[in-house]
Amino acid sequence: MPDMGHMQSRADRLNAILKEAFSPALLRVEDDSARHAGHAGAAPGGQTHYNVLLVSEVFAGMNRVARSRAVHAALAAEFASGMHALALTLRTPAEHARSTSPPSGG
Repeated sequence: MPDMGHMQSRADRLNAILKEAFSPALLRVEDDSARHAGHAGAAPGGQTHYNVLLVSEVFAGMNRVARSRAVHAALAAEFASGMHALALTLRTPAEHARSTSPPSGG
């Protein structure tokens, strides 16, 4: 019988891997698998589809594709072990501040 005390959810592993790789100012990992139940790639146990918001200085000077590649490279083992899809929002702290500040009335 496996010891469930040491079983990390994939979301926990994603959090740990991304923190290690990107030292994020903000990291949010949401398991979105339930919304995809019955779709291609969705496993009965879930843990296949994730929404990730990652705000890190590492992304400064990188375009969207380079940022996405960096995250996919960091998470290659998770994709190899059954993760199907990531919805990524990747920003620098400055970009995130702009995206969350109220628009100025002009």
